[in-house]
Amino acid sequence: MTVDAITDIAGVRVGHATRRGDGWLTGTTVVLAPEGGAVGAVDVRGGGPGTRETDALDPRNVVQRIDAVVLTGGSAYGLEAASGVMAWLEEQRRGVRVGTDPAHVVPVVPAACVFDLGRGGSFGARPDAATGRAAVEAAAASAPGAGVAEGCVGAGTGAVAGWIKGGVGTASTVLDSGITVAALVVVNAAGSVIEPGTGALYGELCQGRVTYPDERVHEEACRRLAQTAAKTAPPPLNTTLAVVATDAALSRAQAQKLAGTAHDGIARSVRPVHLMNDGDTVFALATGAHALAEHPLALNDVLAAGADAVTRAIVRGVRAAGSVDGPGGAWPSYGELYGARQGW
Repeated sequence: MTVDAITDIAGVRVGHATRRGDGWLTGTTVVLAPEGGAVGAVDVRGGGPGTRETDALDPRNVVQRIDAVVLTGGSAYGLEAASGVMAWLEEQRRGVRVGTDPAHVVPVVPAACVFDLGRGGSFGARPDAATGRAAVEAAAASAPGAGVAEGCVGAGTGAVAGWIKGGVGTASTVLDSGITVAALVVVNAAGSVIEPGTGALYGELCQGRVTYPDERVHEEACRRLAQTAAKTAPPPLNTTLAVVATDAALSRAQAQKLAGTAHDGIARSVRPVHLMNDGDTVFALATGAHALAEHPLALNDVLAAGADAVTRAIVRGVRAAGSVDGPGGAWPSYGELYGARQGW
């Protein structure tokens, strides 16, 4: 049975660490690969990224597999969360072997951050190594194939999408070949996820799965958003992060292609996208459980599914988010403005 989440990839687990209140509105999310790791890749399109260990994922370099990806709030400060994940992996003896002793490993933990500094009221309230450790421990403790909490959790706790609340979303699909492709996204965009003329979500429009909001509802939502813009300063930096995973056996170059085309899913759902004040970054993980057909175009179905999964995950993250009104600012949720919708 699938749960329409990135955990539908056998062995992949997700853990969140969330900090709220007393100046906090941030957190960390860890995507933990199966034992033995996964082929990893990354593609960075935003002009203001905050990342760690992304060069190790270049197919020209030596690292073959990774054990975890960290998505975190706290801007560049929050990248410290990866240190806590690295320490936990070392204790499990997971990482690149660098000696004859099995304990001599160096875990490679790629990470990327979103800008949420001060959104809870305190500029200094940001994830650290302890936050990262809590997130990876939560991932390790979760049951195989467990559902994934969405909305204002983990790295999506302080996320904002334009003038509304953002958050974490996830989605998956099974191809006719039996290969599973899935995504987990942190929606924290400088651009908008809402089509201005109707109030519909761009991500729903592009997949033809939308019921347009009532005109009066949209007018009231526009009024609310104008009030929000008048009293809440726009953040200087934003980023949408994603992890796209598959159980297909991909080479490192193929995984990098998957990470690149998955950005199309962001571009369909957020406008404008990949700006100089965005740090849009997509990681790809391939666990290798299912062989890919030898035909040179066999990868196409996986690439298309990855972009579609990112689009659906963005919609789900926005719809699952709750409103925030606190010392760091006020951001209404899409659900509060336009009403809830099930089934996405």
